[in-house]
Amino acid sequence: MFTLMRLMCVICALAWPAVAMTQDFPNRSVKFIVPFPAGGPADTISRILTEKMATVLGQAIVIESRSGAGGLTGIAAVAKAEPDGYTIAIAPASGLAMNVNLRENMPFHPLKDLALITQIVSVPEILVVGENVPVKSLAELVALAKSEPQLAFASTGAGGMPHLAMELFKLTAQIDLVHVPYTGAAPAVNDLLGGHVQLMFADVPVLLGSIQSGKLHALAIGSRVRIANLPSVPTTAELGMPQVEADNWYGLVAPIATPPAILAKIHSAAVEALHTPEVKDKLAGVSAVAVGNSSPEFASYVKSEIERWGKVIAATGIRIK
Repeated sequence: MFTLMRLMCVICALAWPAVAMTQDFPNRSVKFIVPFPAGGPADTISRILTEKMATVLGQAIVIESRSGAGGLTGIAAVAKAEPDGYTIAIAPASGLAMNVNLRENMPFHPLKDLALITQIVSVPEILVVGENVPVKSLAELVALAKSEPQLAFASTGAGGMPHLAMELFKLTAQIDLVHVPYTGAAPAVNDLLGGHVQLMFADVPVLLGSIQSGKLHALAIGSRVRIANLPSVPTTAELGMPQVEADNWYGLVAPIATPPAILAKIHSAAVEALHTPEVKDKLAGVSAVAVGNSSPEFASYVKSEIERWGKVIAATGIRIK
């Protein structure tokens, strides 16, 4: 009996720090990694979300930009961080659902090394052409590409949603285009505006200003429904290409070994923030749709996206070393 009591005391002593840490969370600021340069869509979405989340949690949330390898560098840092809830990140579709089938050497596995907390937003992709491209519709673009197979498209980096969205379009339309990858949205859009490349798929917020000013011509939204900011732009489904569905999305992640009770607190704060009218309105202002689903729902979605984009990648044969 004495030995059993001693054993129970030891177990309680070992467990107590973890219990205390969970109950006390958060008692200091939380680091929120954005795996892309400041000023881009992920950064904007993160700032809208964390401003409200910080209020809910009662602690500051400090955004840290850690870009590299198309977003993988920052996400890998989170996967390897101390699993105490004080390091979390926004992760794009490319990092959680595409690169796992594209790259030979992934620095992490999205389903094995990360706790998938919730989907933050969905962001439609939009297909645009530059002023120097003589087309006004998707059908005209397909015809031009078949007659001039050297048309070049920009992407924000190999393996990202803008890249894969165009590969899916190429596959569906049976056309050939030259891929010109950039290190981010800003240089890609600059070269598109300068006429060095002819077309691009990208998150709507990246291209919205240039479309509204008339510097770029929007041909199609790669989503199931039209968007409020550009109501006259048809969807790919309306134009006879329902297969070309390419909504980008961003999720909230943490290290896989983070205690469930802490993950629950982070999830609760994120979902509460995402469901508030002010956050929804701010996100809608940058053409992002707030989601805030359950962790199992998000994990299931990520798995389905890995499978869906895996089929596209296999069909195109593209790989990143």
